[in-house]
Amino acid sequence: MIIREYKSAECIFLAQLFYDTVHTVNSQDYTKEQLDVWATGTVDLSEWDRSFLEHTTLVAVFDDLIVGFADMDRSGYLDRLYVHKDYQGKGIATALINELEKRTKEKHVVCFATDASITARPFFEKLGYTVQTENIVVRGGLPLTNFRMTKQVSII
Repeated sequence: MIIREYKSAECIFLAQLFYDTVHTVNSQDYTKEQLDVWATGTVDLSEWDRSFLEHTTLVAVFDDLIVGFADMDRSGYLDRLYVHKDYQGKGIATALINELEKRTKEKHVVCFATDASITARPFFEKLGYTVQTENIVVRGGLPLTNFRMTKQVSII
């Protein structure tokens, strides 16, 4: 597996990976209706690309296939983290997070944060993130639960 920088030409593939992952991996914790409003199948690709370019955005590649991606802003907020359904549990998400945290820590960030889904919460807890608040986000009139989680940066 290779972890590398995002390229704008990959935006459409990341959008599809996002949709597929939400609708498969998260289906154990959210209803079909909730998944449909979370990942509608249409994203503003120019907005996503702009966001990816402003953030530190990494992709994981295995056998020339993009199997995961993650992006973190300058403040240490992890915006997106998605791994292909067939590559779950292989250390891809951990590798992406570790590299993002390393790169962001170099910019003197003191705390990482994310809004984790019900599905992702145990993963982030294993990485040392703790729940600060439970949130209810309403999309398309449907409530979606997530958790604001943070991790203090250890200064060495």
